[in-house]
This record gives sequence, structure tokens and C-alpha cells, in this order.
Amino acid sequence: MMNRKAKPFLKWAGGKTQIVEHIAMVLPKFVYKEKFTYIEPFVGSGAVLFWILNNFSKVKKAVINDVNEDLIHTYKTIASNPKELISILQTIQSEFHELEKNDEAKKEYYYSKRALYNQRKEEKTTHAALFIFLNRTCFNGLYRVNRKNEFNVPMGNYKRPTICDKENILAVSRVLQKVEILCGDFEETLNYADKHNTLFYFDPPYKPLSETSNFNSYTKDGFDDAEQIRLRNFCHKLDTLGYTWILSNSDVKSKNEKDNFFDELYSGFNIERVNARRNINSNPEKRGALKELLITNQFKNQNYVNAI
Repeated sequence: MMNRKAKPFLKWAGGKTQIVEHIAMVLPKFVYKEKFTYIEPFVGSGAVLFWILNNFSKVKKAVINDVNEDLIHTYKTIASNPKELISILQTIQSEFHELEKNDEAKKEYYYSKRALYNQRKEEKTTHAALFIFLNRTCFNGLYRVNRKNEFNVPMGNYKRPTICDKENILAVSRVLQKVEILCGDFEETLNYADKHNTLFYFDPPYKPLSETSNFNSYTKDGFDDAEQIRLRNFCHKLDTLGYTWILSNSDVKSKNEKDNFFDELYSGFNIERVNARRNINSNPEKRGALKELLITNQFKNQNYVNAI
């Protein structure tokens, strides 16, 4: 079990497991040859974080951040108190699975736990367990809150979902021992960069492709175009300071060929369109392949390698 590689412990909208091979194509050479610092200001499910930690032994420091306090609290709980968390999750999983053949009882159980979670009065480890339970049982692993910061995603249609993956939680806890976990604005992560060999990876809430696909109510304050522009300005600052960065976002141009929002926003940087998949849609027929953007400052920082 000590050899178990950590993987995301959450289901997550826009998780990056599917485009890791494309990210590998634009990594700087120093990640293979020298000690480096890895910083992820929008960590989400941590797919790229775990991939970096599992595959690049020269990471001397990793820093993750997210503005979602409940998410970051769950990371911290896994890092500091995995065994108690596992015990609570095993109880919840057992209770939920016992209701497998009673749909009404399952719904009652789910919505009672959601209400308890939104009260935010439980002790820290229990609250983290509720976060994981809701993630594993809600519709498509979507995290969405209203203006009151209340989680409002309905229950998904799963017969016996895995709520407690004991081995993975322990594996995640082990790798998180060398990760600094922050909760705040993405710009604050600059304070943790080293002067030499620092790689930033940005996976912000995506700009929606349409009004009906706006799933980025990730926090009660949202992440609108003004925030996308502020992030671009931060990337320009990092570039000026000599840091390497990679950024993912939706390809709005694939939906509307006249929409040049990102092409204009990141003009002067390298913009690639890569294949990904849409996993969140109430209509299964509308899930499937789509394009995403992978943007880097490699034209100004030429230390790149084209294969992992």
C-alpha cells in the first residue's frame, strides 16, 4: 500500500487528468534536470498536482491554493488527520449503501447531509467527510454554491458510489506532507515562488461556453471576465519576473468563431487548442469531445522540451 500512487480524491468538473499528456508537451526542461518549485493557485481536485508529485522527483517544494475554504480545509484534514477521516467516511458509506434499494431513503439521507454541511457547525474532520460524501454522490461531482455560500447540487444517480477510498486517502496524505496548502487569492501565491526554477500551473474556473453551461459558481462571488483579465495581468507579471507558467481554459472560439476573448487576452503568448471531453451536461448526448486552451509563456521562456 505504501507504493500506491496518489490520485484525485474528488470527482471534479473540468478535472485535468484528460489533458495531462498535453501539459507534458509544454513543460520546461528544468523539471527533468533540476530542483524546482511547483505552484498551483487553483488546485481543484489536484489532478495535475498529483501527476507532478508522482512523476517528477526533483520537486523540492509544492504549493497549492484555492479560494474555496471547504475544499482547502478538506486537503488539510487529509494531510493531518487521515485515519479519523477514513473512519467517519466508512460509517457514512455503510449507511448510504444500506439504502441502495430505497430511492426515497437515499434522497432523504443525501439532502439531510447536504443541509448539515451547509450549516457548517460540525467539527472539522466531520465537515471534511461531508464534503467528500457530497462530492461522491451529487450530480456529476459538480461543486456549486449560491450567493449564501450554500452547496445546492442535487443528488446524482449512483447505486453504490465509492465514498471512502481508504488506500488513496492514505496515499494522498503521504504526498501532501511536502505540500504547502494555502487558502486565498491566487495573486498571493507569488510570495511562495523561488527566484530560480518555479513553475506555475493555472486551472481557473472556466469561462462558460454559453449561458446554460455556466458551472463556475464555484464560490459565492463567482469568477467573471474581470477576474479572467486580472489573471491575465498576473500572468504578464510572472512573465516579466521570469517565471514559467501554463494555463488552461475553455475554448470559447470553438463555440463562436467570432469570440476572440482569449486570443486577444493572451496575444503574444503561445495558445494551443487541445482535445478534451465535456463530462457535465444534464443531457448525456451533449457530453463528449471539445477543445480547451493550453496557454504558456514559452515564446519568451525558451527552456522547453517536447516530450515527457
